Amino acid sequence: MMTSGAWGLLFQGAWTTAWISGVSIAIGVVLGLVIALLRTARIPFVHQVLGLYISIARATPLVTLVLFIFMTAPTFGISLNRNVAGILALTLNTAAFNAEIWRSAFNNFSREQREAAMAIGMTPYVYFRRIMLPQITITSLPGLVNEMSFLIKGSPAIAVIGIVDLTRVTNRISAVTYEPLPPILAAAVLYMAIISLLVWLQRVAERKANRLAV
Repeated sequence: MMTSGAWGLLFQGAWTTAWISGVSIAIGVVLGLVIALLRTARIPFVHQVLGLYISIARATPLVTLVLFIFMTAPTFGISLNRNVAGILALTLNTAAFNAEIWRSAFNNFSREQREAAMAIGMTPYVYFRRIMLPQITITSLPGLVNEMSFLIKGSPAIAVIGIVDLTRVTNRISAVTYEPLPPILAAAVLYMAIISLLVWLQRVAERKANRLAV
């Protein structure tokens, strides 16, 4: 039986999961786009460095990345707040995956549209903002939202540095009540609610991108 106090703790944990994941996703999507643009430009050295970063970030377990950032920062004289360390780790992880999703969209984009835009005197910036970006956003959105869902489901990794997220709260309630099933089911419902909100935002973004692409 879940008490009102237990529900309150679960909602606090869900809020922590939502805002830390949300900030990481927002930064990670933009950072992934910038990385994809730089890789597409194939700038010597930068291209290789970014490729190495993507390989390492994608191969490193999220919990290891969280611990590495939080434990090594003081070695370099940097005092990181737990929340900042969690956001940094989640952002570095998701940006690497997002960069590959964006880069795939760039590579598959029609060259004829660029040639047509240049032929009518459109500048590269205007072409990118008004023609290319809306279209690659539409094609990339399913992959990006999938990655966002994976990040939220992987966010319990931040609990290893003491952040009280939804999963950590669930474990605490289970340990106190000796009844693990009710809080686990409640946490599953809250995770599904967060993911559902994400899918709804995807539909809103698709409608907006479709209008911009017209």
